[in-house]
Amino acid sequence: MPDIADTEEAVSPLLHGNIRFEGVGVRAGGTGRWSLRHVDLEIEAGTTVGIVGATGSGKSTLLSLLGRVIDPDEGRVTIDGYDLRSIRLATLRSTVVTVPQETLLFSMELRRNITLGLNNIPDERIFEAARVARLTNDLAQLPHGLGTIVGERGATLSGGQKQRTAIARALVRDPRVLVLDDSLASVDTHTTAEILEELRSARAGRTCLIVSQRLASVRDADQIIVIDEGRIAERGTHQNLLALDGRYAAMYRRELQQAEEDTHDADPNSATEDIR
Repeated sequence: MPDIADTEEAVSPLLHGNIRFEGVGVRAGGTGRWSLRHVDLEIEAGTTVGIVGATGSGKSTLLSLLGRVIDPDEGRVTIDGYDLRSIRLATLRSTVVTVPQETLLFSMELRRNITLGLNNIPDERIFEAARVARLTNDLAQLPHGLGTIVGERGATLSGGQKQRTAIARALVRDPRVLVLDDSLASVDTHTTAEILEELRSARAGRTCLIVSQRLASVRDADQIIVIDEGRIAERGTHQNLLALDGRYAAMYRRELQQAEEDTHDADPNSATEDIR
């Protein structure tokens, strides 16, 4: 894989977030095996796409292409018709912001962890990003609110609070493309639903890609993509894919059964509605 760098001809266009994968293939590092192959996908600006599949199916590889962490070995990825390799990295990475599953926090104020790398951001904008990420629910529990020192690697925060801080960090940058790479894994189902509803109402044309192991996090997406062994195996809405009765439907049934078993173990007299 070549080094990722700007070319002399790289440009800085104003981007809106219409994404296309055109015949994209990515080889696994140092092997002849393909992590992704023959991927053709269009994501219209302002829409939300859910991406699901088994561990190792190629979901994170697909997302890595968007911020040019890697480049494809065949085919191309474009935003608004521009090949990503023709866009200045600074422009691309301010347009596409990814929230990873593992959150990197520093021993400083929560406010500064959210605005990391940005200067002169008003508290109103920080608070709004925290509100959409449902982090404001926790501020009353912190001794100094946004001014609380969170400790090295966020040691004083729970896993869910760390992930919501990372989402707020992304939102305060107001990206045109927001990528959530299994970054709601430690957030409870109810709070996840609230965050996704806020993202839908506040995105104002923002393109969202959500990778999740929980189908409840993607069921309301405009389009859901099922990745299997590096290829797109199924695509459609939640209802379309259930009607197809293929991989997605099987995943849904397993998740529903597991949720019902977990709920029964916790309270044998209660019924589960979390992912219905």
